[in-house]
Amino acid sequence: MFFSGHTQKVRERPFPLESHLMPQVPRGNYFHFQEEKQRLQLKKFLLHRLFLVAKITVNIEKKDLAHYYEQVFQSILKHHLGEEVTGVLLMYPTYILHILESSSGTLYRILLDYVDHETKEGEYFIQGMKIIVMSHNIPTRIFMQWQVSTIKVPVMYLDDVTQSQSLEEVITEFLTQTHKLALYLFKTVKVSTKGPGDNLHQVAPELLLPEQIIKYLYKSEEFMDPKTFLNMYNKPIHVTLDSDVVWPAPSQF
Repeated sequence: MFFSGHTQKVRERPFPLESHLMPQVPRGNYFHFQEEKQRLQLKKFLLHRLFLVAKITVNIEKKDLAHYYEQVFQSILKHHLGEEVTGVLLMYPTYILHILESSSGTLYRILLDYVDHETKEGEYFIQGMKIIVMSHNIPTRIFMQWQVSTIKVPVMYLDDVTQSQSLEEVITEFLTQTHKLALYLFKTVKVSTKGPGDNLHQVAPELLLPEQIIKYLYKSEEFMDPKTFLNMYNKPIHVTLDSDVVWPAPSQF
């Protein structure tokens, strides 16, 4: 080989930067880091995020609503192993804001549970649910667990933005504020703890949406209810082939 005549010389005088150029621990890139992160999280399904608003039924105990959702999640988890639900349930005096993260199958069953109760006679905990946003294939969770907070004090702004802003602007503010709140909970709430609980309006009042925005979105006709969403979800997709249009011809030439 080309370096065969200098083998002995190289052995006697090793390259001084050899230890720096050839580290003992190989360096990984960002792609490998993301792969390892996903592997550690045991992500076996696509992750989605769902934003819901609804009106609380009169004379309903809010703690009963939170307890009911816990039972629903545990029941669904038996059929969807490993597909935990994370998010936050904010219960205002009259309305709720519910953010959920899980697989499409789990979120589907949560909506189906509401539709089943809506079609039955008798009172349910909430009514008039609307789907504000459905984010598909999100890269990671922003909530480490599902938590509940009761907003006992009405959160109001001096100016009602729903009277001066368009629907697009209200939704933008809605998503911005919920994202800020999620980041705050992500940084401050430890896993397996209850979080701020009913003190959220005291520790971070600037991060909470005013209830009039929740009410505005609830009354808006531009958003779908769960029943309409599920009907669209279950509707088969029919594709018309070119051959079906071209041949046979609708009339003789």
